[in-house]
Amino acid sequence: MKIGIRKEDKNIWEARVPLSPDQVASLTSNGVQVVVQASDIRAFPEELYQNVGATIVPDVPDTPVLFAVKEIPTELLQPKRTYLYFAHVIKGQPYNMGMLQRLLDLESTLIDYERIEDDEGRRLIFFGRYAGLAGMIDTLWALGQRLRVEGYDTPFAEIRQAKDYPNLEAAKAAIRQAGETLAETALPAELTPMVFGFAGYGHVSKGAQEILDLLPHRQIEPKELMGLDQDTPGLFKVVFAEEHMAKPVDPAGSFELQEYYNHPELYRGDFARYVPYLTVLVNCIYWTPQYPRLVTRELLHGLFGAGKTPRLRVIGDISIDVEGAIECSLEATDSGDPVYVYLPDEDRIELGVEGHGPVVLAVDNLPCELPVESSQEFGKALLPYIKAVASADYSVSYEDLDLPPAIKRAVIAHRGSLTPDYDYLQEYLDQYEGGTP
Repeated sequence: MKIGIRKEDKNIWEARVPLSPDQVASLTSNGVQVVVQASDIRAFPEELYQNVGATIVPDVPDTPVLFAVKEIPTELLQPKRTYLYFAHVIKGQPYNMGMLQRLLDLESTLIDYERIEDDEGRRLIFFGRYAGLAGMIDTLWALGQRLRVEGYDTPFAEIRQAKDYPNLEAAKAAIRQAGETLAETALPAELTPMVFGFAGYGHVSKGAQEILDLLPHRQIEPKELMGLDQDTPGLFKVVFAEEHMAKPVDPAGSFELQEYYNHPELYRGDFARYVPYLTVLVNCIYWTPQYPRLVTRELLHGLFGAGKTPRLRVIGDISIDVEGAIECSLEATDSGDPVYVYLPDEDRIELGVEGHGPVVLAVDNLPCELPVESSQEFGKALLPYIKAVASADYSVSYEDLDLPPAIKRAVIAHRGSLTPDYDYLQEYLDQYEGGTP
């Protein structure tokens, strides 16, 4: 049994690993050979891997099974290998169809972490909580910077990006300190009530709320927003579920969650009515194009048009899909330049926090800002499956592939073909090959 861990090269901020040194130690002590590609940005020093029996190599490990976090560049893919990483292909993402086609051409196997689920469809291996944690820290930082350029001196201005703290606990301590200051010093009346809205209630949202909960606030229901006294001081939290995001096309219909999932064409967006009451919107939902958007460009044009200044200051688009649920998220960013302002009057973006429009946080790999803790938690969930993945015979057909059910369900491609659950991706591959990705 032999596996490899490749270095991450998405950007200079991507310091995560699929397995920490402690987790590698449990593998090497149980007969698994581990080869680690050298990296000068990884959160864990190479010596820690060497000390537990791993071999360090300069190039991509020549191993039958290779683990990574983010996508592997197409030119580095090798024939008849097994790869595990976040592939970002299950929505037919055009920017990764070339990579998927190359894997098929090489008759390699792709196992996508995003699709490792239990029998109930619940994800088992994910960074979601840490996307929420880092995303909310950065959203508070962005709020502080935006309010500062507007001339407001608030405790949010003292909060830094998640990447600028040595660890999660240090970030939380700084936010608690800001909370103590908020409890002692009232915000300017023009900024209250300050409402933080969370779209979604899953792992990402829970991580984001974990950060906001360090600040003094009161939680209210969405239906209470419209009646919130505009002179009420303080911070408020509101969490939105699917029933707040859409309503039936039929005026006589009622919202049914399973029907919404199965037949989204029977619903239309209904979230716009809440947006004018929000200071900060934190997007934590999984979105595909058949569902209504949360925020459209048209909505923002109405809110900010003719020089109007609405309450909305920041959109923390943690679940970033370019021009997706948040239509004004025109491009993804990285941790070096994490935010831009969407200018509704010009339908364009401007890096930074200045401009007549909402600040948008659109970093697409936020957990990299908390690399040690996020890697340790991710690897803890992945570790129980490693020996089964490493020892499987990938020369057999998909039907005969002996893998744990949760892993087998995540096999996107095998021996040159899409697996049955993912044959719908052929349509996207055909579009890519036809020159219309």
